[in-house]
Amino acid sequence: MRIAVSCTEESTKKMASPSFGRAPFFYLAESEEYTGYFVPNTQNKQAVQGAGIQSAQTILREEAEVLITGHCGPKAFRVLTEGGVRIFQGEPKRTVDETLKDFFDNKLVELKSADVEGHWV
Repeated sequence: MRIAVSCTEESTKKMASPSFGRAPFFYLAESEEYTGYFVPNTQNKQAVQGAGIQSAQTILREEAEVLITGHCGPKAFRVLTEGGVRIFQGEPKRTVDETLKDFFDNKLVELKSADVEGHWV
């Protein structure tokens, strides 16, 4: 299973990002081993609009089955769920490693709808 985590820096020891579309990076982990790679989200971080949809397309291209992020807007939520990605809300102020552990310990809540309005920052 490939798991995407929105993150603030290129380190699993740094904070997961509270936002999805404008997260600086995504960490793609392979299963419970936590090993993976980073994908920069530079083009969407500064986008005037469409950051959520474009970020969702990045997650789909990377073939993630799960996304863990702080918040997800309606357009990104729709693109992701139509692509078969399950979305979980990470806890605030947790590192990427801690967030992955929370997921595998079944401590995260799966989102059934967007939890913020569009253009949330």
